[in-house]
Amino acid sequence: MATTITLLGGESTGKSALGQALQQHLNEVLHIPTVLVPEQLRHWCETMGRAPQAQEQAARAAEQTQHIETATRQHGVELVIADTTALVVAAYSELYFNDRSLLPSARAEQQRYGLTLLMGLDLPWVADDLFRDSPAVREATDAVLRRELQIAGVRYQTIYGKGPARLQQALRAIGGHLGRPLLVDDPALHRGRGRWICDSCSDPDCEHRLFSQLLSTESSRSTPP
Repeated sequence: MATTITLLGGESTGKSALGQALQQHLNEVLHIPTVLVPEQLRHWCETMGRAPQAQEQAARAAEQTQHIETATRQHGVELVIADTTALVVAAYSELYFNDRSLLPSARAEQQRYGLTLLMGLDLPWVADDLFRDSPAVREATDAVLRRELQIAGVRYQTIYGKGPARLQQALRAIGGHLGRPLLVDDPALHRGRGRWICDSCSDPDCEHRLFSQLLSTESSRSTPP
């Protein structure tokens, strides 16, 4: 069965763009058979022209889980990139409807996945004229996800950076999980570390500090003497 890499985060955190970039890079550059499972909640909203109501949330969570399960069972697939999981739907359910009933099952599902990547909040919030609410909701979603991952005991890594930098950080995290480098000349690997950040990334200040240190190291190495 394929290894599942999940991308979590609130609205406008770059989940979908990163998922597409990972699928393309893993398939076309690294030749690792990879399937991307898009965010079914967004597809549903676009199709229906509205956000789901409280009683429709459970079905949206189950739909995302089912699509991920189906992808992992595809013949020849090694990696599945899941653009959100039931945990994101459950977080929205709490924030918008004060309904926490979906959280226990969503936590249980999240525990079954191979690697959890949480999107950092360093990207600017961008309205889409459809369903995105506000930067405040994005931050609140991030807080709920961090809380629930901690409750579930799920280790996660937070991904920062823009464009290629964000892709590189995700590839480094995935490579650490798989036990093989996915980046050429990875400084973390040269230092004998399979991962560039700690396993329990619940401290945003710590995350930013480590990320800044990594960028500083890479910059100094690229500066000619």
